[in-house]
Amino acid sequence: MRYYSLNQYLKDTFGEKVYKIALDGGFTCPNRDGTLDTKGCVFCSGKGSGDFAESRNESITEQIENGKKRLSGKIKNGKYIAYFQAFTNTYGPIDVLRSKYEEAMNHSDVVALSIATRPDCLGDEVLDLLKYVNNKKPVWVELGLQTIHKKTAEYIRRGYELTVYDDAVQRLKAIGANVIVHVILGLPGESREDMLKTVQYVGESGVDGIKIQLLHVIKDTDLEREYNKGMFQTLDMEEYTDLVAECIAVLPEHMVIHRMTGDGDKKTLVAPLWSGDKKRVLNMLNQKIERKQRG
Repeated sequence: MRYYSLNQYLKDTFGEKVYKIALDGGFTCPNRDGTLDTKGCVFCSGKGSGDFAESRNESITEQIENGKKRLSGKIKNGKYIAYFQAFTNTYGPIDVLRSKYEEAMNHSDVVALSIATRPDCLGDEVLDLLKYVNNKKPVWVELGLQTIHKKTAEYIRRGYELTVYDDAVQRLKAIGANVIVHVILGLPGESREDMLKTVQYVGESGVDGIKIQLLHVIKDTDLEREYNKGMFQTLDMEEYTDLVAECIAVLPEHMVIHRMTGDGDKKTLVAPLWSGDKKRVLNMLNQKIERKQRG
């Protein structure tokens, strides 16, 4: 096995291929509502990284049903993961969170919930709720870390210290949640060594999975304005695929690799445009990972 892929993990866990349905729970983020900031992270789209999520104007059940229709060409009578993707999905009144989680959890075709959030939005009430849901159906919590480096974290306006991440991981593991961490490769000012240190740190932090994301420059973000001024360059495909192969090599073999690249909405993607050819990127990634593992 070259690495423990998400597809293999899903088959091992649920006995079949399972698809994620991206949902918009109607939440916001402390980086947008004025609690920490109003501008969001420098790279974040206007949809709070939920560009492929269903419409927040519909109920959670309606969103799941729409997602099933969207996936009907790939799967029929299948099982799904309800993925609360847009913005910060543990940031809201506890009764609202409970209502939305339970609506997703009670859907007969949903086998697990995946909840994208920030490490600084996991208070005691939220953890109690996640523990309750996890006792009914498996809960994955996806934490947006992006980098371990203080200077970069301040530049992207992340809004919390690395110790907050460490504490969140310990508390989530204590309630039995499956923890997945998002990191971004190619953030301005970071060296190859910096990025590898972030990935290695995640691998040693006791989490279950990782999402490795290429930095995308999206229209109408602060990052786009800096990119257009020539303040930084994005990684090219050779650089990125070489780097991911190195990242996989420093991670524990049991860690689930949920993502090795990313999907940018082609209508809003400014750079790097090569990332739009996902099949070609994944083919190159797999070739390089295999070569590296052969030594």
